[in-house]
Amino acid sequence: MKIIKDSVHDHIQVDGVARDLLDTPAVQRLRHISQLGTVSVVYPSANHTRFEHSLGVYHLACEALEQLGVEGKRAERVRAGALLHDVGHGPFSHNLESLTYRRTGRYHDDVHDLLADGAVGDVLRAHDLEPAAVADLVAGEGRFGQLVSGELDVDRMDYLVRDAHHTGVPYGTIDHGRLVRELTFANGELVLDEGNVQTAESLLVARALMNPTVYSHSVARISKAMLRRASERLLEAPATALDAETLQRMDDPDLIVALRSCDATSEFSRRLDHRDLFKRAVWAEIDDVPGGIIESDHGTIREFEREIAAAADVDPEHVILDVPSRPSMTESTSRVMVNGEIRRLDQQSPLVEALRAAQYSQWRLGVYSPPALRDRVGRAAVDTLGLDIDGALVSDVRNGLDATLDQFLEDG
Repeated sequence: MKIIKDSVHDHIQVDGVARDLLDTPAVQRLRHISQLGTVSVVYPSANHTRFEHSLGVYHLACEALEQLGVEGKRAERVRAGALLHDVGHGPFSHNLESLTYRRTGRYHDDVHDLLADGAVGDVLRAHDLEPAAVADLVAGEGRFGQLVSGELDVDRMDYLVRDAHHTGVPYGTIDHGRLVRELTFANGELVLDEGNVQTAESLLVARALMNPTVYSHSVARISKAMLRRASERLLEAPATALDAETLQRMDDPDLIVALRSCDATSEFSRRLDHRDLFKRAVWAEIDDVPGGIIESDHGTIREFEREIAAAADVDPEHVILDVPSRPSMTESTSRVMVNGEIRRLDQQSPLVEALRAAQYSQWRLGVYSPPALRDRVGRAAVDTLGLDIDGALVSDVRNGLDATLDQFLEDG
């Protein structure tokens, strides 16, 4: 048995298969992958890692299993899945996932190969656990996969509290103790027991508040877009001979060194190192953006960037178009027991529609460029993309009170 002091859950007791998995290279690698990627450029204390988050998820999984009365090998399988759920993450967590997925066809939760091979596979088999079954749990499959990866999973319960703690914002604070205590199974579905509509709503509200404040903060989005562009250039540079599979297995320091060492990415690396970031040339609401742009694939977005650069007469590398996917709210499908019936939260709670409307209003398309070029790039982007906004707003935002607000938002 091992006792670990945690900043969120106090003391975490690790034993059984989890104790043996703890010191495997795959799990220790998570010490060098930041939980929030580039968010630390906005919130300097947000330097927590996937390793401590994985310990927190393991801890909450243990509490949930005890509450649900699950024991034996089935419980050990879930504990292993909870501790290992993030071993597939690449450097800077989710920031580069879309880039590596386009080249590998795998997201971070596709860990079957990782769990089957090497020290992790050896440990699982030594505890009479089938690696494929544990990998299925990580992917959210089966009855107990819902606990590891689902609408009411312990992953979400830990990262909201942990991210709020390390950024210093109060919005992610939830009663994770009550959430765990009220979990139950009904007809094979993981649900919150009677009297917990408000408990489920707390998850929804916390996520809705953390998204614009932390996860999608404008400066975090700009730095993430710059990191993604630099990493794409790194993969395309002939001198590096680096493929996406290798990039996925790097940790944060590995990638930083690679970006600094490559001529094609050294300028992006310098900007990221010195926080000399691109600025917003355009920040457009969803109703001002033609629908076809929002659904554009990566190739089309890159073509838009080239057209904007040509219209502005700037280097294409000085234009980044950042198009988020349409707003979604996974937590709204959480199940709660109401009068003996299983009901989806969005069918029960009047808060859901209000939060969806807020999420819709917070959505922004971004066009980023170096500060000296953003007026030219902004006007070119409005014309090229057919945005339904006054082009003057793009440049005039730098004047008067608007400039003060703009700088406040960008500097966090």
